[in-house]
Amino acid sequence: MSDLSRRQIVFINAAHCLTHYSLLILPTAALAMAARGGAFGSAYGPILALATAMFVLYGAGSLPQGVLAAKFGRNALMAAFFLGTGVSLIAAGFAPGPMALAVALGSAGMFASIYHPIGTAILVDAAGDAPGRAIGTNGVFGNLGVAFAPVVSALLAHMIGWRAAFLAPGAVATVLGLVWLRVPPIVPGVHRGARPFPQIPRALVRRAVVVLLLIAVVSGLVFNAFTLLLPKLMQDRLAANPALLPLVGVAAFGVTVCGALTQFTVGRMIDRTTLKRVFLPLGVILAPGLAALALAGGWLVLPAAGLVAAVIFGQVTVNETMTARYISPRVRAQMYSVRFFVGFLGAAAAPPLVGLMQQRTGSLVSVLGLLAAFALVTMGCALFFPDRKEELRPELWAAVGTAPEAGD
Repeated sequence: MSDLSRRQIVFINAAHCLTHYSLLILPTAALAMAARGGAFGSAYGPILALATAMFVLYGAGSLPQGVLAAKFGRNALMAAFFLGTGVSLIAAGFAPGPMALAVALGSAGMFASIYHPIGTAILVDAAGDAPGRAIGTNGVFGNLGVAFAPVVSALLAHMIGWRAAFLAPGAVATVLGLVWLRVPPIVPGVHRGARPFPQIPRALVRRAVVVLLLIAVVSGLVFNAFTLLLPKLMQDRLAANPALLPLVGVAAFGVTVCGALTQFTVGRMIDRTTLKRVFLPLGVILAPGLAALALAGGWLVLPAAGLVAAVIFGQVTVNETMTARYISPRVRAQMYSVRFFVGFLGAAAAPPLVGLMQQRTGSLVSVLGLLAAFALVTMGCALFFPDRKEELRPELWAAVGTAPEAGD
């Protein structure tokens, strides 16, 4: 791997961390905002619902990124990601009321939508022939963003005020954007020593794409809903006293670290075995894990939430590697754009789902029960996905011929 590839990967990892961090500031900041009252009110659910436009634009904005990358270049779009997200978060920190905050968050979501289709495509090209480890490590950074968002936001909100929770990461993103402007691009699909992408039978590619798109919707909803409800879940089960807000952030951080460690492990595993052999156990565990989390009380919520986080985040690494193994570099950015657009349609439903159901029922049990039902789709996708030894030895695809389903 060249020095340029390593530099690209460092920035892409930082961008992944920042993406998930920026999306999850409000759920923790909302706890402090509701406790303070004022222009934003004192009800948690309506404040959380202000993130709806953020996630809608985060999802919708991913669709045209493949076309925009072909026109303007991937590096230019990543510069827009860093600078646009940073300025939008700073604007959110200065928002005087709900409407201004919703607009600023929507802008942040629009710029953050650049990362997954473009950043992931850059990462896979830079990683070369064995992307699993790079994708797994990148997933760790994304989960560190998920993990640090509640703990750092809680500390900033508690020590300075909720506005600081937006201003600090906004400043970091802006600085990273200015530095990124000096990083030269990598030509898509070109990597020293890389093998030509194999000719995979179309029927098998279609089968993989069906699973990719279906799982994208479900995992988008489950992933986003889980990360949004986690701070409130920790508060309800562990620390109802507002003075213990930092404890909520620490508990949420510990749970999310479980997911980060799993992604690192899964990333190493999928370079050594077929995707289905990793995907299937994760798909089987998810639904009962969410059901157990819905019923867990007190400190039992921590191991239950840790298990669910490990499965949800580990599955993300598997799903991203599916695209790397079955879609050629020539159209990979476009496929990532479509896949993440479909996934973020599910993700956009998470803020109103969590906020409104929590407001109506007074708890998160019904939300977790619904997520467990959706997780059954994940199990079905894991069962349907092909199990092919050619994933690990691409040269064998040439011998598959016209029998793409043989050996599944």
